[in-house]
Formats: sequence, structure tokens, C-alpha cells
Amino acid sequence: MKDNFSIVYEGWKPEKQKLREALCTLGNGYLATRGAAEESRSDDFNYPGTYLAGGFNRARTEVSGKIIENEDFVNFPNWLCLSFRPEGGSWLSLHSQKILAYRQTFDIKCGVLIREFRVEDKEGRITAVTSKRIVSMRDKHMAGIHWAITPENWTGIVEFRSGLDGNVINDNVARYRELESRHLKPRETEKIADNAIFLLVRTRQSRISMAQAARTSLYQDEREMSPVITTNQREGYIEQVLRVELEEGKTYTLEKVVGIYTSRDRAISEPGVEAKKSIKRAGRFEEICFRHEEALKTLWNRADIGIINGDRNQQLLRLHIFHLLQTVSTNIIGMDVGVPSRGLHGEGYRGHIFWDELYIFPFLNLRFPDLTRSLLMYRYYRIEEARFAAKEDGKKGTMYPWQSGSNGREETQVVHLNPQSGNWIPDNTHLQRHINSAIAYNIWNYYLTTEDQQFLSYFGAEMFLSIAQFWESMTSYNKEEDRYEIHGVVGPDEYHTSYPDSDQVGLNNNAYTNVMAAWVMQKALHIVEIIEKSRRRELMKELHIKETDLELWKDISTKMYVPFIEEGIIAQFEGYEKLDEFPWEEYRNKYEDIHRLDRVLENEGDSPNRYKASKQADVLMLFYLFTKTEIQRIFNQLGIEYSEEMVSKNIAYYRERTSHGSTLSRVVFSWILLKYDQQQSWDNFETVLISDFEDIQGGTTPEGIHLGAMAGSLDLVQRAFLGLEVGEEALWIDPPMLDHLKKISLRVQYRRHWIAFSLDDKKLTITFETGWKNEVKIGVQGKSYTFKLGEVREFYLDE
Repeated sequence: MKDNFSIVYEGWKPEKQKLREALCTLGNGYLATRGAAEESRSDDFNYPGTYLAGGFNRARTEVSGKIIENEDFVNFPNWLCLSFRPEGGSWLSLHSQKILAYRQTFDIKCGVLIREFRVEDKEGRITAVTSKRIVSMRDKHMAGIHWAITPENWTGIVEFRSGLDGNVINDNVARYRELESRHLKPRETEKIADNAIFLLVRTRQSRISMAQAARTSLYQDEREMSPVITTNQREGYIEQVLRVELEEGKTYTLEKVVGIYTSRDRAISEPGVEAKKSIKRAGRFEEICFRHEEALKTLWNRADIGIINGDRNQQLLRLHIFHLLQTVSTNIIGMDVGVPSRGLHGEGYRGHIFWDELYIFPFLNLRFPDLTRSLLMYRYYRIEEARFAAKEDGKKGTMYPWQSGSNGREETQVVHLNPQSGNWIPDNTHLQRHINSAIAYNIWNYYLTTEDQQFLSYFGAEMFLSIAQFWESMTSYNKEEDRYEIHGVVGPDEYHTSYPDSDQVGLNNNAYTNVMAAWVMQKALHIVEIIEKSRRRELMKELHIKETDLELWKDISTKMYVPFIEEGIIAQFEGYEKLDEFPWEEYRNKYEDIHRLDRVLENEGDSPNRYKASKQADVLMLFYLFTKTEIQRIFNQLGIEYSEEMVSKNIAYYRERTSHGSTLSRVVFSWILLKYDQQQSWDNFETVLISDFEDIQGGTTPEGIHLGAMAGSLDLVQRAFLGLEVGEEALWIDPPMLDHLKKISLRVQYRRHWIAFSLDDKKLTITFETGWKNEVKIGVQGKSYTFKLGEVREFYLDE
């Protein structure tokens, strides 16, 4: 790493290349391309994938005698294709040619990937190349490559090859390779100008058309050269070869400018028409790059978080911000897309949308609320599919899927491959009904941050009340206990999907699921009271909600069953205490990595269903999601006595029984440990920061970054380490006294007001920069203050 906005890799290391490709992905929310070398093709060390937001396709495969259908995140045509060769030599290959120097710089401030290298071919000819690449944040359909090439010790004819390759397949994830991987059908290739080519493909099932047009130009100084150009094409592939003479010691510039459009785009005639038009109108690479960098400046002004605790942590924090902005930038506002948990960076989890929004939206709410609103609409547009799923399952309301893709049906695999054993095993994680509560939680917290009454009344309330209806129909009343129960679900832990030796799938009374369902009921009743009365009448009629239903919700919200192991320790689910203790030390000595304990045990013919061993601790999620005041209120309504001792006892209990098989687990542990073990909290935070950069889960990051964990690290800084809390009446701040952070600085947008915070040791500076109103309420350490527009105040914090 070079500075706080750049990551530098020295030397060409093929075995590290797929990890670097994922981490050096360039995108703009609309599309993204992995940081593969332009001259590379898919092989053991390279994977030049390009992904489109919402770009899914379904395909069928026979597995274990059954035909299963999966929806995949499509690897679209490779627009990078660019190479060169001196006359009589071979095409550029860093695998076969002698590399004299190699450096790769990922400039996240400007959104530019730079490769600088010197190669020597078999004839002893040395060539220096500096490559710059962008995917424009300003012009979301434009991308480009700029090569500066210098023949250091030779003069002669050289050929440049610039192509568009539609003959790509989905091959990024090894464990998916037995499944159908061909998703594209070539439609057209065309030479559209002396130095421009065109490619059109269409996905086989979803029929998404993508058009790519590329213009390749060669310059010496500022003079455009006139190379001899030959166009070659075959089905699904087209290239142009530019033949020209270069002189020793002179530097030449090659520019490849690419326009990309799809049939999902708005305000277009047809993708091919728009792609061809875009490269005709586009200026030089430098002009496109300038507009791109100006757009990024605007985003960084909103999104940057400054911390002082060593350059490495600052760099990684900014890397996380950058990848978040590349996946869900303002370019997708108004588009029908969700938040893929692995970003637009690879094919892990097939690009599906899970519950990661729970970790992502807190950052977006306070900076890009219009973006959050747009992403919440992804769920609203799929409400009818969720209603159908609930009806098919014999439930009321909406049952949102654990994994969502194009149209909101359940996309969780029926079976999945354990790469350690090679076995196909049943996948019952679709029973994670808590996704419904996560969506409700996101709706409420968006409203709390923005006070967007229109959204809450017309979209949010409909989803929220429908989710409350679902939870009502999921509960059963235990007359003996006078409690409501929820059976047959899987919690966020995922390791436990059934009871040992049971033929029935699912668990009873998962504590996290039950408490979240009770919260949904409590908040649904509140929403019914605060929305416009006429809208309340409309929704009650449309959703067939009666006053007796509201009375039932109230009863459920105060009588939901929460299982306990002993006083103060909540059971992860009913019967958890009967499971065997897991021999952690034995397995840590036996295996180098037990993060994915489920795969380790399945490989041994065993199952985590037998043990008190969690991928991530469900119970502790409750103390992560809710403030102390809110969780105390929820528990009190359920008749559960809340205390700080209760929290510390649960942390101690589950801390010893968690494998951290999910990258999200460390986010939760960092948060909840802050008050009880600051060093352990900080250690977990630093682990979150490096989790993708160092690929601590051993091979998962090359399949796509973990966006939830990256966003979770940002949320830890703003809400845990700075102590920001969004309240109904004010924005509150109560920073803990930290040993590790010397300074934090950031800006947030709270209810259309921009407020800057700077924490320097015990001095807190708050600036009310701008806003729609002349006043805003900000609470500091329990006391509310009214800030005037432009006002700056300093506070010296109490211990």
C-alpha cells in the first residue's frame, strides 16, 4: 500500500491474481469488471469477468438424477481484450515472457487501475507498458483503457489486438462447475468503422441483450496514427488488429473506448443503437477519465470516513467505502436492482440478494438516502411474488425469499456442493424466515433517518404490515405456557438446520427469529398509528386487516416465547442446551482452518446439528441491531428482565461457541464487545478490515468481495466507535472512550441536514453545514441541543 487512497502490488504473482482481480474490480453500480489483465483469458490464474446489476439468467442441470434450476449472475462479454506482439514474436503473456518489472496500483480516490510492467520476449526485445483503466462513474455506459507503450531497445512493426469476446461462460466458482455455465447466446458481430467494432449477445433464458461497441485509436504524442487495420470475427467474437511501425525509445498511446448498453436500460431505442452512438460521441480517454474522477470526488465528499490509527486501517476502510460505492452507487437510483452480497465482483452466491442490506443500509441511510429508497423498492416490486410464496406455504402476508434474484422467487439451492467432501448435500437454509424481519428493520430505520413519510405511507407500510401478517400466521399459541411460538425455521447461524437424528427440517423457537418477529408486531402497531389516516384505512382494506388482527398482534408482541438455557442466558433455539459441546481445541489442532465447520464435519460424516457450535451467534445479533434503550423496551414488553449482566453473560457463553464461519460474525462481535472487552472488540474490527484483503477464509474473496462485512466495518466506525444513534426526535452521539482511535471525522445526512462530526481524543466538534431547515436537534451524551444553520460547537466529553 502506498498512501491512504491507493493499494500497490509489487511483482507479478499468478497464484494471487484472482484475489487481486476481485479486490481491483472497477465498477459504477450499473456494471463492473474484475481487475484482470487486459491480455489474459480465463485460466487457472485469471478470470476477466464483467457483471451487470440485475443481470441474471436461469439454467437447468441434472444433479444426482434430478433436474435442478439455478439462477446465476451472468458473466457478460469481456470488453478488456487487448494485447500486442512485435513482428515475428508471440502475443503478450506474463506467464510465458520474462517479466523485468511489474507494479499494479489500485487508485481508489480516482477509480483507476494502473499496471506498469516491462517484458522481454524470446528475441530479447524489451517493451515497457503503462496501462490505465476506468469504468466511468459519471457516464455509466462508458469504460476505457489507456496504454502507454515504449519499445526500449528495438524498432519495428508491432501488432495490437483489440477485441470483444462474447464466448465467455460462468466459471468463477469451482464448486458450481458441474452446473450449466453457458448463459450467453451470440447474436451479432460487426465492423462499424475503420477502427470500431460491435458485439451483441443475449442471455439464453432471461433474454437480456447486451451490446458493446469499442473504438481503438493509436497516437504518437498528440498525433493520431494511421495503422493498417484488419478485422477478424467469428461467432461471438470480433477483433481488430492494428499494424504499425514503432521506433526505439519513443512512447506511443493506444486508447480503447467502450460503450455498453443492455435491454434493461431506460430511455433507449435499442442497445446496439445506443452503444454505437456512444463511442462516436465519446471524446478521448482523458476526457472520459476527467468526468469520471469529478463524479468520484462528489461521492467521496459524502462518503469518506477519516480515522487516525495507522495508515493500513485507513486504507482498508477507504477500500471498503470504494467497493460499496462501486456496487450500489447513485447510478442505480431508479433501477430495479438489489444489493448482491458479493458485490459486482464475482459469481459467489450467484449474485443473489440476501439480508446483507441489514449491514449496508446504515451507512447509505446517512449519506445516500435516495439510494436506500431505490434499493428498498427492489423489495416492494417483488411483493406479489412474496405474497404468492406465503400463500403456497399456507401463510398470510408476504414471505420474502432468503435468496432473491430477478423476480423475487426463492433462489436458494435445493442442494449444494461441499468442496471438501465432493458431496452434494441438501440445502435447507431457505428456512431463514428472519429475512422478512430484516426487510422490516431496514424500512423502519430508513424512515427514522430520513423522515420520508411518503415512502413509509405508500410503500414501506404495505411491506411492513404484510410482513407482520406473515409472522402472525407463523405463530402457534401454547396454551399451557400462554406464549406464542414459531416452529420449523433456521436462524442466521445456518449451521443448525434440524435437530440431531430428526427427519424434520427446521428448528423451534429460534430466539433471534422470535424476538425480531415480536419487534415487527410492536412496530407495525406503531406504524398504523403514525401514517396518514386515509392511508391506514386503504391498507387495512387492501390487506384485509381487521381491528381484531391488531389486537392479536399486540398479544403476540408481548407473549412471544424466548427460550433460556439458564437465568440470563438466552438459548439460540429451543433444545440448544441438549446438544453436545464441540471439541474446539481438538479440531483447531486437527485442521488449519475451521471457519467453515459445517463443511469440515460433513466431510467426516458428521454434522454441526449435533453440537453447540455456531457459524455466527444468532442471539448476539439482537444486541447488535438494537440500542440499549430499544432492546430493553422490547424485552420488557415480552416480560424479560434486561440488564447489562445479561448481555455480558450471553457474550461470554456464545463467544466460546462460535466459529466465525461468516465474515459478518466479526462485525457483530466487534460491536457487542466494545463495552466489555475493548481490545477484543478492536481485534475483531481489524479482522473485518483484512477479511477480504487477505482472504482469511481461504479462497472465497476471488469469488467476490463480502459487501456486508465491508459495509459493517464502516458502520462500526460511525455507530459504535463514534457513538452515533438515530433517534425519533434527534440524532444522538455519545462516543465511548477509545484506546485505539485517536481521531474520527465524517459527514452524515440526517433528515435532509448535512452535519459534520470530528472526534479528537475527548474533544467533539459538530458542524451543522447545510440543510432544508434552519434548525436541527442533536443530542450529545444524553442532552439535546438545537443547532442553527452554520453553527459549530465543541464539546469536551465526560469519561
